[in-house]
Formats: sequence, structure tokens, C-alpha cells
Amino acid sequence: MIIEIDFNSEEALYLQLCNQIIMGIATSRFREGDPLPSVRQLADSIGINMHTVNKAYTVLKQEGYVKVDRRRGAVIAIDVDRMETLEALKKELQVILAKGSCKNISKEEIHELIEEIYEDYA
Repeated sequence: MIIEIDFNSEEALYLQLCNQIIMGIATSRFREGDPLPSVRQLADSIGINMHTVNKAYTVLKQEGYVKVDRRRGAVIAIDVDRMETLEALKKELQVILAKGSCKNISKEEIHELIEEIYEDYA
């Protein structure tokens, strides 16, 4: 992980750290599920206080960029709720689509139904 901190900047160190991680997500250097270094590891590698790293991780968690897992530490989690919802929908759709397949309902007919239903939400 390459994090560059400008010690001469007027911007707070924890904000610089947050912004570097957010930029890493935006440029795909960091992806969903990637673990971040431990607070101690990152503080040591950059040469800053552990409390500064901890504050940055807390802000990133509050803003929905990371989640904290007791086993894995801080992990990139752009939208955990969205991912969990998609996985639950996938499981439900598998059963629904299997029922449709058993009744010879085509993929095109399923797509038409989805479009029709989504028009109600627009």
C-alpha cells in the first residue's frame, strides 16, 4: 500500500490518509474486500501516530468506505448493505427463475417482466 503524506500541508494528517484511501478506491488500487494494514503497521510505515490512523479508519467507517472485522481488521467495504442485499436477491431470484424455467418461460419474457415491474417504481 502506497500512502503519501505531506507533513508540510495544512490539511490534517488523518484527512490526508482518508483522502489517499478514497482515491485508491476510486482508481481501483483498492477493491471491495481488500484488507487495510493494521493501525500499528500503517502508523509505523508512514511515521505517524497510531491515534491518527485510528481516527482516519473511524472516519472512513462512518462514511461507508470500510468496515471493521474483528478477524481481518479494517476492510474496504464501499457499501456492505448493498452487497448483502444483492446476495439475498440473487438467492431469491435463483428459485424464482428455476420455477420459470420449469414452466418454459424464456429469458426474454423474464426481462420484459422486470422492465414492466421497474416502470412502476420510476
